[in-house]
Amino acid sequence: MLINAAGLGDSGRFDRADAEKIAAMLHVNVVALTELTRLVLPQMVARRRGKVMLVASTAAFQPGPEMAVYYASKAYVLSLGRAIGYELRRTGVTVTTLCPGPTATGFAEVAQMQGSALFSGRMPVMQAAEVARLGYAALKAGRPVVVTGLLNRIIALSTRFTPPSMLLPIASSLSRAGASDSSKP
Repeated sequence: MLINAAGLGDSGRFDRADAEKIAAMLHVNVVALTELTRLVLPQMVARRRGKVMLVASTAAFQPGPEMAVYYASKAYVLSLGRAIGYELRRTGVTVTTLCPGPTATGFAEVAQMQGSALFSGRMPVMQAAEVARLGYAALKAGRPVVVTGLLNRIIALSTRFTPPSMLLPIASSLSRAGASDSSKP
């Protein structure tokens, strides 16, 4: 079993983002996750059993102004998980992609999002233990994708039907840490 759960985030306008933070985010969220998954899969397939969990986010379901690289990296994780899960469907190996919404971890502080709508009490924040319990149950059941929390499932589903002209401003307002954040150099 592999649970690929590391992730980094950062907020702010893309053109003002620190290049080193972008590189670190891509390395952890995309490169390391891909390499670790590729490293364990051949042995699992050879044994004809195994389970892999890739941790994405509800961010994977739409573009994310104010967190463009993070959202894009999580879309990559969701797409990769779905694709390799399908490829391995007859091998005895399952791939589950976990897509939690806001969760009580150190993520908000690291990503500078403490004041955002996602983490300031205006949206429900799930406890990490509950997200882990739901993710583990889905992994054991071999479910391909799991979005934790009813509101998170509704939001993820609604992105399919919401025009970009509405979706982008909503995503931006949820991720923005505060009025002063959009003006930071």
